[in-house]
Amino acid sequence: MLRVLSMLLLGSALALSGCASKVDYGDAQARETVNTDFGSTDLQMIAAKMVDDMMVFPPIVQMTQNRRPVVFVDRIKNKTTEHVDTESITDTIQSKLINSGKFRFVDMSVVDRVRQQLDYQSDSGLVDPSTAAAMGRQIGAEMMMYGNFSSIVKRDGSTKDVYYKFTLKLLNIQTGIIEWTNEKEIRKTRSKSLFGL
Repeated sequence: MLRVLSMLLLGSALALSGCASKVDYGDAQARETVNTDFGSTDLQMIAAKMVDDMMVFPPIVQMTQNRRPVVFVDRIKNKTTEHVDTESITDTIQSKLINSGKFRFVDMSVVDRVRQQLDYQSDSGLVDPSTAAAMGRQIGAEMMMYGNFSSIVKRDGSTKDVYYKFTLKLLNIQTGIIEWTNEKEIRKTRSKSLFGL
């Protein structure tokens, strides 16, 4: 009886250890092909394509030759049926543009917190007036970056086809003229085997 119990405990321990999961670090730049949903590879391709195209567009090259225009990023409208973090796409594009040394950005998502800090510095009496940031000294944005993210999904039996289109525009706030625009298209197709594997 003791021998049978020992064997059962040993078998249970082996079964449990076989079910343990293992987590490894992967290459964040590696191609991700888990499914047809929008993923990290798509985000990286869109950001690289948009920034590369914008940086060689002749009017943008001329505009940024001797100065760094100030831009703010508006929301990207997600017109897909997926929950996609479009802010992550624009964050990556913004980072690449700032690191190019050609653009400066204002962050409209923190305006309320900046205003609270300015009020605190000027009104609380706790901040040395000689070091307090002055009201009315922020630089206004010259350009607005905005866009749309859409998809078309088609299914035919065991095949699923997803077409994504990402459109980005750069608008001159003073003139209302779109100075630059581009689109990036991605198509992903998945076919299931007869056995659903």
